[in-house]
Amino acid sequence: MSFFNKKIDSRIDAYQRELIETHYQEVENMYKKMRGWRHDYKNHIQMMKVLAAEGDLQGISKYLDELDTDLNTVDTVIKTGNAMADAILNSKISLAQSRDIHVEADAHIPVKLNISELDLCCIIGNLFDNAIEASMELPPKERIIRVYMDMKGAQLYISFTNFTAGKKLKKQGKIFSTTKGEGHGFGLVRMDAIVDRLGGFLSRNSEDGAFTTEILLPQG
Repeated sequence: MSFFNKKIDSRIDAYQRELIETHYQEVENMYKKMRGWRHDYKNHIQMMKVLAAEGDLQGISKYLDELDTDLNTVDTVIKTGNAMADAILNSKISLAQSRDIHVEADAHIPVKLNISELDLCCIIGNLFDNAIEASMELPPKERIIRVYMDMKGAQLYISFTNFTAGKKLKKQGKIFSTTKGEGHGFGLVRMDAIVDRLGGFLSRNSEDGAFTTEILLPQG
């Protein structure tokens, strides 16, 4: 292997490690919020008992409204049937929402996947990160990401669509040209490598104002 190829592989591996660490940190942060809310559960119940004993119905109503708002920040947005997919998707949806990006997600995974958690994290994480990055170039009201995941026979189907501020992109080989930094390109290369290794299919489609990635991964 040439020095150039070794250097590229080293950069891809470094980017992958950084990417995985970021994704797992996002998941951990989400569960920390959930654990914190559960820890306070008894205190919340005790507070409402005090208000009830005082006959303060208005106080109870106000307290419940505050709890509802607080719980919405840690509530699981989507349940696919796969624990790791849930963790990655929900952490990324939470991240997107914090940046005023509307996410429409429809995901169903009724079977145990053959794909490793590492590979699943890389694929979904890269798709979401790229979609979020592109969405940030639009006004908040125009930021939309559509996610669809389901089984197509013995294959896992993944589709990501996001609105963009630019025109149709031109392809350079299998990958569309980009003005983004090095990490962006390595993420695409890593994702393509995973799909190829798993014997899957990947398609990217760029149109004026929208970008779609579709992936099929055999699970049989």
